[in-house]
Amino acid sequence: MAEGPIGLLTTSSGKLVDIRETITLNSDSFSNQHHIDLVTHINDERIPERVVHAKGGGAFGYFEVTHDVSKYTKAEVLNGVGKTTKVFVRFSAVLQNLGGNDAARDVRGLSVKFYSKEGIWDLLCLSTPVFFHRDPIDFPNFIHSVKRNPKTNLFDFSTRWDFITKKPEALNGFLHVLSDYGIPNGYRKMDAFAIHTFVINNKHGDKYFVKFNFRTEQGVEVLTTDEAARVGRDPDHFNRDVYNAIEKKNYPAWRLEMDVMTMETIKHIDYNPFEVTRLWKKGTYITVPIGRLVLNKNPDNFFRTVELSAFNPANLVPGIPGPMDNLFRTRRSSYRDAQTYRLSINHNKIKINQPLYWKVYNRDGKPPVEENMNDAPNYYPNSFSGPVPYIDPARPKERFTVFDSNAIDLEPASYFYNHYLCDDGQRQRLVNNTARTLVSVSPDLRRRVIRLLTLTDPQLGMKVEAGLEVALETPQPPPPNAIKIPRHNHKARHQICTIVNNYKNYYD
Repeated sequence: MAEGPIGLLTTSSGKLVDIRETITLNSDSFSNQHHIDLVTHINDERIPERVVHAKGGGAFGYFEVTHDVSKYTKAEVLNGVGKTTKVFVRFSAVLQNLGGNDAARDVRGLSVKFYSKEGIWDLLCLSTPVFFHRDPIDFPNFIHSVKRNPKTNLFDFSTRWDFITKKPEALNGFLHVLSDYGIPNGYRKMDAFAIHTFVINNKHGDKYFVKFNFRTEQGVEVLTTDEAARVGRDPDHFNRDVYNAIEKKNYPAWRLEMDVMTMETIKHIDYNPFEVTRLWKKGTYITVPIGRLVLNKNPDNFFRTVELSAFNPANLVPGIPGPMDNLFRTRRSSYRDAQTYRLSINHNKIKINQPLYWKVYNRDGKPPVEENMNDAPNYYPNSFSGPVPYIDPARPKERFTVFDSNAIDLEPASYFYNHYLCDDGQRQRLVNNTARTLVSVSPDLRRRVIRLLTLTDPQLGMKVEAGLEVALETPQPPPPNAIKIPRHNHKARHQICTIVNNYKNYYD
């Protein structure tokens, strides 16, 4: 903070405040406009809390292109080795309220706002590489099942497991959360995945299908349930960690890469690559490095930047027309509606959300309206001075249709348990974390969960059932140390290397 006064105090209308107006005792407080300014403003200085991703932090930085990817996309932001683009990044926990705990077992968000010369590109990512459902109509029900119980206002594992047993496609994502990957050791030490399969195109109109992933340069590090309880004594530990690292000039960084499939490859694979609840299979794609994301500046005002920031996956740029799955199609409209409710229809005119260039026919509404396009016509087409559209000659002309299946497929969850997890130690911790969540649910629901887990993998079901019996009778063990996970590819069917050798499986 700056030292010393920065000017004379005024009311919101600009009237200078006399020092005697800073006290209302023994005075006519209702004639004191400074007093009225303060007490009425505080009633309205909060905005609606985000339904999901409410608690988080953010920082400014830049994205630098390190590899030539012009073969795949004509997007200006990803082309030109050495080019840098200003970014704003918001970190968040999905389920926690504004006053929640950073170290809760939860999915984390890492959203990047690229201030591209071709417009804002918002790339929204999660700390898990798979999502919980593929049908967008399930989203409100899924969120209700994992948020607070409407009667107790407490988080409730009964509602979570009830939804999962009714919608088994959610199991794969939930196992990720219950595993060692469910609690990263801070936002700096996690990878992040854009979940959807994006369609991109080059300047010739050739299409490619990609998944964008951020790989942390700090090394992936996670917390066990009991270690997280210790870290969680500071409910703001994750935000504090990012802020302090930047202040110490230990700038957090991630590598952006994309897994790529060609049009020919996608026609001959034996699974749906647009399915957000599963990973791509090994051998069906190549991984292409793109660039480097670096965060080097903390916001000067948290509310003006982090709280007023609005990320919308529909904010795309030429060369990245975006995903084709139904979930993303719904997100294109629902995110905009959420931002309009929270920040007003002019949320993209708030400074943190402003593109470098914009000319629109939308006018008026709740402030900010900026110059409101002055006297340019507010309709199109017109014969006067309004903005005109352009023609993108590289826009792909082929249409590609994807048909979804309603069949229940437990193979992705089985693969996660048997191959994605590093070793028996990780599998046992997943078992123990799962068993703990079943302690408070009804016997009937426990049986449904055990059956679903057994259908996924007989050993998983058997071990969780045995672990539940122990959890019902035995006090929890003392907390161990945090786990550092070696660098490896989190995605697809790559065999994962052994976790820290000297880590003791204290549950055995």
